[in-house]
Amino acid sequence: MKVGFVGWRGMVGSVLLQRMRECGDFELLEPVFFSTSQASKTQTIEGLDGSFVLKDAVHLEGLAQLPIILSCQGGEYTKTVHRALREIGWDGYWLDASSTLRMQGNAIVVLDPINQDRIAWGLKNGVKDYIGGNCTVSLMLLALHGILKEGLIDWISSMTYQAASGAGAQAMKELLSQMGKLSESAISDEPALDMERRVRSTMLSNDFPQNVTQVPLAGGVIPWIDSDLGNGRSREEWKGEVEANKILGWKTEPLKVEGICVRVGTFRCHGQALIFKLNKAYDLQDVGAMLDSANDWVQLVNNDKESTLAGLSTAKVSGSLNIPVGRLRQFSSDKSIYSAFTLGDQLLWGAAEPLRRALGIVLRYAK
Repeated sequence: MKVGFVGWRGMVGSVLLQRMRECGDFELLEPVFFSTSQASKTQTIEGLDGSFVLKDAVHLEGLAQLPIILSCQGGEYTKTVHRALREIGWDGYWLDASSTLRMQGNAIVVLDPINQDRIAWGLKNGVKDYIGGNCTVSLMLLALHGILKEGLIDWISSMTYQAASGAGAQAMKELLSQMGKLSESAISDEPALDMERRVRSTMLSNDFPQNVTQVPLAGGVIPWIDSDLGNGRSREEWKGEVEANKILGWKTEPLKVEGICVRVGTFRCHGQALIFKLNKAYDLQDVGAMLDSANDWVQLVNNDKESTLAGLSTAKVSGSLNIPVGRLRQFSSDKSIYSAFTLGDQLLWGAAEPLRRALGIVLRYAK
């Protein structure tokens, strides 16, 4: 079956193709590659045989010939092209990494280890839009899968530490440029306070690179992500609750999720400090066992310094599907409240992997 790929050169698209090659997914389909800027050019794709003539990603008639389209191109492309395709009668499957269609009533946010039943229901009932979820939401749900599926959680507070990759490739490059500027400004053999003043002066200078981040990210944090909803909450924080509940299936009593989303100077690994209340007090070891056994990717890390430093490492987690969960503790003030800290790769389980797996599910159903 032919599958059209749009936005495959970007970060998420590149990671998606890499995972598809690793998993042998291209044996199940015939890829057609589209481009918004290089249509008609011939392109070789790493790991795939032969060469491909790139199709025009805004040519509706060409797109409409395909039964499945997967887009990593971004929200503006989806707003323009998806609606136009539906208006001319295209009835194919649309898979998308952007947030544009997530909250549409006729779309399913995909995270199959959590909501495989919901995806299967959608396929049987004519749902054609399958959308990747917010990165921190997907990683949070996978980390807490063991107690979510048992229906034990009353509420969650998620304080995020989100990587530069969540703001795009240019943010990653700017972070590296900022690091270079700070390193150049420091004199290692001068007193520490003098060095700090010199570095701070560089961060505040007019020529410090911050076109993407707006304020210094290297050497700092940015406690606001996405747009301002006007009620003291950012859109990223709003997503934590509404998207989590859509993935979980909009249960009668929705999961309550609060928190603050913060950008930090990591490249592609998100962290989350979680506080969650269960419906009653459970033995801490039992909670840990439920988390550790829920899926193939969560790894419980013992709550001691040595294990934490070894297991909760952004350098080790980046580039992997592993989702370590550590710092698991039961509050002494209320035995039904627990804390944990988790890491996950923003570009894998946070973006590309749920789409890759959803594509496989759609292909198997459509055939």
